[in-house]
Amino acid sequence: MTSTHFPMPPTADLRRLLDAELSLRSRLGYVGLLLSSAAMTAVILSLWLTEPTLPVRTAVAFAVLTVIGLAWVVFAGWVLTRRRPLFGRDRLVAGWMAVTFTSAFAVGTLAVGYLSGGAAPYAASAMALVLLAVAVAALVRARRNIARLTARREALERELGINEQ
Repeated sequence: MTSTHFPMPPTADLRRLLDAELSLRSRLGYVGLLLSSAAMTAVILSLWLTEPTLPVRTAVAFAVLTVIGLAWVVFAGWVLTRRRPLFGRDRLVAGWMAVTFTSAFAVGTLAVGYLSGGAAPYAASAMALVLLAVAVAALVRARRNIARLTARREALERELGINEQ
């Protein structure tokens, strides 16, 4: 009779990976994101709805900011309602959202600058490009983290003989 012996995975490494996603600090960060994005969205929505004579471009800006705020509320709610580790998927989604929203901000400020000819929109565009660089860096970091976790999972599967035929 042959005995199948599975070596124990390095539990310290696994525990460290799991704790990083389930930490209190991470959860509190997402609670902060949920509360701040909900508050920001409520303020913008109330301003938009209580001012019927806003210029069209201001109404459009408020609509876009409301959609962005609601997207962050939904994202934070999604992360907080998960009962299992997300293994970096939350950071990847947040990175893509940040890149998308800061790109929209950059395009909007450049369009306003072009249409109005003022210097202030171009200063905002410069800030938007800085924020876009930060968002891209966060996305790259999230993708590297996912790749590292995937490589680690594949290594553990090889060690345990999982998925071999």
